[in-house]
Amino acid sequence: MDFEAVIGLEVHAQLLTKSKIFCSCSTEFGAAPNSHVCPVCCGMPGSLPVLNKRVVEFAIKLALATNARINPVSVFARKNYFYPDLPKGYQISQYELPLAEGGYIEIEVDGQKKKVGLVRIHMEEDAGKLIHDEARPVSYVDLNRTGVPLLEIVSEPDMRSPEEAVAYLKKLRSILRYLEICDGNMEEGSLRCDANISVRPRGSEKFGTKVELKNMNSFKHVQKALEYEIKRQIALILDGKEVIQETRLFDVARGVTQSMRGKEEAHDYRYFPDPDLVPVEISEHWIREIADTLPELPDAKKKRFMEEFGLPAYDAEIITSSRKLAEFFEACCKNFPKPKLVSNWIMTEVLRELNKEGKEIHETKLTPEHFVELLKLLDEGVISSTIAKQIFPEVYQGRSPKEIVEEKGLKQENDEDALRAICQKIVEAHPKEVEKYRQGKKNVIGFFVGQVMRETRGKANPKLVNKILTELLEA
Repeated sequence: MDFEAVIGLEVHAQLLTKSKIFCSCSTEFGAAPNSHVCPVCCGMPGSLPVLNKRVVEFAIKLALATNARINPVSVFARKNYFYPDLPKGYQISQYELPLAEGGYIEIEVDGQKKKVGLVRIHMEEDAGKLIHDEARPVSYVDLNRTGVPLLEIVSEPDMRSPEEAVAYLKKLRSILRYLEICDGNMEEGSLRCDANISVRPRGSEKFGTKVELKNMNSFKHVQKALEYEIKRQIALILDGKEVIQETRLFDVARGVTQSMRGKEEAHDYRYFPDPDLVPVEISEHWIREIADTLPELPDAKKKRFMEEFGLPAYDAEIITSSRKLAEFFEACCKNFPKPKLVSNWIMTEVLRELNKEGKEIHETKLTPEHFVELLKLLDEGVISSTIAKQIFPEVYQGRSPKEIVEEKGLKQENDEDALRAICQKIVEAHPKEVEKYRQGKKNVIGFFVGQVMRETRGKANPKLVNKILTELLEA
């Protein structure tokens, strides 16, 4: 029997506000445990929450960017459940009247575009964090995160594969970062994803029993957890067993999901409007004001880069996945109008260093000015591609390419007579390779080019070397 997966994602995005959603405590990450707390976020009797206006503004930005319908009135509700890191015994969230509903995010997988619908976007507060002692059966509670503002983005069950789910999550993360309302750091927990997944016979309209997956803090973990869960559910059905509705955790070390608890339904939380918070009223004027501040978003920027700079779709997709990287690219093209060369170097050398350090371009010492300086030296034939790649790590650390080239004497060798003498010597030293070339194995010329580059320590002009070697080998 042929099965298909039905996947919906619930994403929690931690907002980049300076203070928490209902009090003035700092949201700074990494502070000493329980140092960013007050009577409000600790749930002390008599303390009253006051809504942070910036949180509403950020929520409206995301709703506009995802084509969602913004409700003129939304209401905060109490979601009642006990957990050690939830001091009040309830979480302030939104339920029946969320900030926004509907909308969609467009994804592309294997060249196929698809719109993934959104159910809702709503505001809520985060819970604290439990730290488990590995040596003793003790857990510590850090309440610094309690009350940090979150947006929960709930998708429709429109995704049919782990690849689509990852593409959706990456696109949502990119939009959040373009809007500068969430840093998207999954490892630090500022972007968290739960998945609801079921399987059904392909072509069936009826949904299967869904399972909720938690504890996925990277795109890779989301993909692996979904792949495992799809296989697990199909195996159960083929064995004539039932899939149980439950919440399961992804065990990263073993690459499997395991049961955590029975899945709660909405009524289990006893939602009711929070009596301490008035309804949130959003005017059309305020929405228009916020709309005017929105940046060019990833899809629009990708399309423009393809039209304006002639970039292939793949290059444009990678470069526009980060707003800062896209801005770096444009700054380079402004002073060096050869976009494909800029793009090629960003896609190879720059991204290699960024991935190695786990950084964004604006967190490094590499400047558009130094990067363009390097590409100009290469383009004008002052240095070879080999030398350019050799010195790039130093340029990445903030040094001027011109200074490095002058200091180390790395200017490209363009003296044809001097290069011809070196080429002649190398050709005469390798008669067997010369014979292979003359027998039709033309790719042997690469061997000779390599020998010349080694002899000149990478400083020979490759085009000139190829020309001279071809003349000598054809003679």
